[in-house]
This record gives sequence, structure tokens and C-alpha cells, in this order.
Amino acid sequence: MKRQGGFTLIELVVVIVILGILAVTAAPRFLNLQTDARKSALQGLKGAIDGAAGIVYGKAAINGVEGKASTDGAPAVDSITTNYGYPTANSTGIGAAVVGLTTDWAVYPDTTATTPAYYATFPSSSSTSNTLTAAPTSCYVKYEQATDKTVAAAAKTTVVDTGC
Repeated sequence: MKRQGGFTLIELVVVIVILGILAVTAAPRFLNLQTDARKSALQGLKGAIDGAAGIVYGKAAINGVEGKASTDGAPAVDSITTNYGYPTANSTGIGAAVVGLTTDWAVYPDTTATTPAYYATFPSSSSTSNTLTAAPTSCYVKYEQATDKTVAAAAKTTVVDTGC
């Protein structure tokens, strides 16, 4: 009789176990999920900002103040300052409308720009303050307040996810 050559079941199981251990230890080095998670978190924040701005605008419309600028004495809607019905780009506007925006994210209110803007990004682990001293250059959400009562001048939210 000829003796058949090959691997035993034990040898095959040992090889599969070794390959499994190598895959578990090597896979995280090749898969960087942190970038995808950061980009998804920014998209989620954009959705929260857009939703909050829409709700505030709806309440402003019900109150009949959606056409008033903050400089013309637009009244606050549920203690949220508004400009043409949308939250203003500061901590008393969009910062108050979105729960956790000023505590969970690092923010920068840019009031010196032609269109006031509010930036939000991931907080630094080395900083104890959630207020930035300058606008972030990559990996942030930017909220620009409304500049007029027209649709084209409504509040806008943009995501910049380069460098996340």
C-alpha cells in the first residue's frame, strides 16, 4: 500500500490559529479607523448644528422675528440670540442651541470676519480650555450666521475634513 502524504488535522488547526493571531495583531497597524471616525463625527456635528438652526428658525418664524437682524434688536428665541431668525455665530447663539457644543468640542467664535462664523473641532488633550485662540485650519465644522432674510443669505454649515 502507498502511504498518502499530507497534513494532519492538528497541523492545519495550529496553522489557522497562528494566522489568526497574526491577523489580530497586524490588522490595526494597516487599518486606521481614527480618520474615518473623526470625519463621521464632524458630519454628525454638522447635522446637529443644521437641525438646531432649523428649529430656532422655525420658532423665530412662529414669533414673527425671522426678518430681524440682531443689530435691529431681534429678540432672543428661547434665550438663543438670532440674526434673521437663525442663531448667531457665538456662544449665546449656536453655542446655546446645540447641546454640548461648547463643552464637548473646541470652539472659536470669529466675530472679526465679514460674515461672523463659529468653528468647532476636536479638543486638544493638552488644553484645559475648550475655546481656541485661532480658527482651525483643517478638520473642523464652520457655522456662518445668516446675513440677510433671503434664502441665499441663510445660515450655512460646512465641514472641512482634510487633515483629520
